[in-house]
Amino acid sequence: MLEAADVTRAARPRTPPTWLVVSLTCAGQFLVVLDVSVVNVALPSVRTGLGLSEQGLQWVVNAYTIAFAGFMLLGGRAGDLFGRRRMFLVGLGLFTLASLGGGLAQTDWQLLVARAVQGLGAAVLAPSTLTILTSAVPEGAARARAIATWTAVGAGGGAAGGLVGGVLVDTLSWRWVLLINVPIGAVVLLGAGLLLVESRAGEGRRLDLPGALLVTAGLATLAYGISQTEVAGWTAAATLVPLLAGLALIGLFLGVEARSATPLMPLGLLRVRSVASANVAMSVCGSAMFAMWFFMTLYAQNVLGYTPLEAGLALMPSSLAVVIGSKAAPRLMRTAGPRVVAVLGTLVAAVGFGWQSTMSADGTYVVAIMFPGILMMLGAGMSATPLAALATSGAAPDQAGLVSGLVNTSRTMGGSLGLAVLSTLAAARSAGSGAPAALTDGYALAFRVGTAVLLGAAVLMLVWLPRETLAR
Repeated sequence: MLEAADVTRAARPRTPPTWLVVSLTCAGQFLVVLDVSVVNVALPSVRTGLGLSEQGLQWVVNAYTIAFAGFMLLGGRAGDLFGRRRMFLVGLGLFTLASLGGGLAQTDWQLLVARAVQGLGAAVLAPSTLTILTSAVPEGAARARAIATWTAVGAGGGAAGGLVGGVLVDTLSWRWVLLINVPIGAVVLLGAGLLLVESRAGEGRRLDLPGALLVTAGLATLAYGISQTEVAGWTAAATLVPLLAGLALIGLFLGVEARSATPLMPLGLLRVRSVASANVAMSVCGSAMFAMWFFMTLYAQNVLGYTPLEAGLALMPSSLAVVIGSKAAPRLMRTAGPRVVAVLGTLVAAVGFGWQSTMSADGTYVVAIMFPGILMMLGAGMSATPLAALATSGAAPDQAGLVSGLVNTSRTMGGSLGLAVLSTLAAARSAGSGAPAALTDGYALAFRVGTAVLLGAAVLMLVWLPRETLAR
């Protein structure tokens, strides 16, 4: 009997401390988001090293983002059905191996394939990070704090991309913007393999393969169409055909899901007010906020003459602000509720965007970059935490991975679409001129449009987000 008891105790998995689960999942999310932005600084060096064309250089970024956006829902659902820990390990393993392959690439096609596999690994990994975190922390104030940390680390990864990329390119080579993922990924992979406990909520269910193929093809095609706007414009066939095809595939996906006995995404989920409203709000806010880093970096380098490293350092206060906003949000949510905090954060960001839209070609750092950047990112951190908490609060346990994938998809697709639209507007205003004054006019227009988008998002949240506070 004593031996049997010992065997039972040995067989029962030990639950790791919550702080350790949060740390591991946040490390995975940091890597995923970091790689969206860190490569941008290295692109000129990549072009010189591998002899890429301008079109090929664009695909160093697009190969990652298209695979990332296209496979996100599939990655989230796979975690529900096959195990969140397993998908975390599979996604991180793919991501790490692809980073090694990209860093060692000798030809352009090898680098592009590695970037696409990186995106696939990120699409499997990212939903698992949020699902494991929300499964480990009970709903309420504790979960809000954990999501705030996840949000801050993710936003910090995007913000740190320019700085990290600048340091690595200046001190080592462009290859290290990819190779740096290998030791970090290996450490996180080892820790997750030893410490995370498996969880799933889809026993007895099968993956909806037709739905998975349709939504993946639809999102990937839509993301490709969005990426083409920067090269071909919005009215070219190279843009319109994939955009329409992507929308048609997503429409077909919804039709299939309505008739499937075991759908990839139960359409009833979209009737849950907290899930639907928070995802739409996240997508709309992301369409403006995601572009902030892009235009601020261009303004600092192309207009004010900063080096890549100096531009990264210039945005460090903004990076700290997003962390402060994310960590302050849970405390505010306990008293004011997530809806009020999300609206307040969006309005703070809108003030920052409005301030930034007054930029000039001879602006000073404190007035033209630091203060408006702090407001934009403080508001971004304050709004992202309650929106993510609301989006995951209304999901059943067997849909947690799917909802996490939906959160990441909404943010990624909204950001990609917003960046494409704002880049087109900025380019049209500058009329192809590289003069500082013309570039500044284009960037300022992008921030004015972003201000209007955020004000509209605040009204949308005030009307649609649920009023009730989350459980304490």
